[in-house]
Amino acid sequence: MDDDPGRFQVPERDYDPIHPGTNWRARLSKITGPLVAVGLALLKFSFILVKFASIFIAVAAYALIWGWKFAVGVVALILLHEAGHFIEAKREGLNPKLPVFIPFLGAYVAYTRGHPWQTVRVAIAGPILGGAAAFVFYLLAQSRDSDFLYALAYFGFFLNLFNLIPFGIFDGGAVWRSARFLRHGGGRNLAIASYALYFATAAMLVLGMVASHVPQDRL
Repeated sequence: MDDDPGRFQVPERDYDPIHPGTNWRARLSKITGPLVAVGLALLKFSFILVKFASIFIAVAAYALIWGWKFAVGVVALILLHEAGHFIEAKREGLNPKLPVFIPFLGAYVAYTRGHPWQTVRVAIAGPILGGAAAFVFYLLAQSRDSDFLYALAYFGFFLNLFNLIPFGIFDGGAVWRSARFLRHGGGRNLAIASYALYFATAAMLVLGMVASHVPQDRL
């Protein structure tokens, strides 16, 4: 019989043994979690880049017709028109997305649909801000006596007036559909306000087109 008590002691280990109860799912989530977060961030960033890239694609497309200077002005006018929708939708809490350009067709801002009166204000905000941007071009044209800037101002007024066509996907269509819903749904005063905004905006845009029109002998 050996009286040495240390003879049968288990030697110390310099590693952690694998226990049957190890939570491998938790360990895997700790490893893959940061990778997934980085992947989602890159995906979101690339989506924003694609949206901004659509602006440059639009400039290139319009430059094929009018040259790059006029193309930049056209895209700026379209961007400010869409900014009107974006700003008002943001103010209304409708979660708008950044504008997306579609060459030769314009651009659009996606947002959560609200009640009819909100739709009227978001829809009319585009032509209002777009018309204001065209008016700035008109003032610059006057100060510099520039037919080029007059042409851009005229295009801006026309573009925003065209969007007030009371039909289909145009801003005017959204205004008229919402106003009709308000008129039949008990919101008569809001319907009147919708029509007043519509016709006042259209009248200002028509006046802008008349003022900025360049006679043929000046081209």
